[in-house]
Amino acid sequence: MNISLIGMMGSGKTTIAQILTKKLTGFAFVDTDLLIISKEKRTINEIFEKNGENYFRKIESEILKNVLKNDNQLISTGGGIIKSVDNIKLLKENSVVFYLKASPDTLYERVKNNKERPLLNVEGMRGKIITLLDERENFYLKAHHIIITDNKTPDIIVNEILKEIKNHD
Repeated sequence: MNISLIGMMGSGKTTIAQILTKKLTGFAFVDTDLLIISKEKRTINEIFEKNGENYFRKIESEILKNVLKNDNQLISTGGGIIKSVDNIKLLKENSVVFYLKASPDTLYERVKNNKERPLLNVEGMRGKIITLLDERENFYLKAHHIIITDNKTPDIIVNEILKEIKNHD
């Protein structure tokens, strides 16, 4: 079984996946963004600047297909991975998918000082977060489980996910 975390930038996917990996024996932590950086030998910002978002999404989909060939992984995905219907289908068929849902205000507070997010390196970051969330929410809601992350510690979120995993079997 694989477990995938989807959600907006700043929803806590990487943090939660790393903690969950320590609590679930035999699971490997996989971050699709880190795999893209490793494959391309450059940052996500550099990929976006030189080749654009469409190129990035193509590489992201290829990485996801390769990752999902394996089992017993905790997969932290990029925020826009769900923009591809094929990616959503792959995730749902090959993993238990959790949407880490956070309000625009929570997301803004978590990412406002991070310059490594090319889609948010704009004037009016809060507005951009709202726009992206509006565009993506229906895709995120296709997850098997939805976990609200606002005003919760990582440990509380992890415990909610562990409870859902037990119930999912």
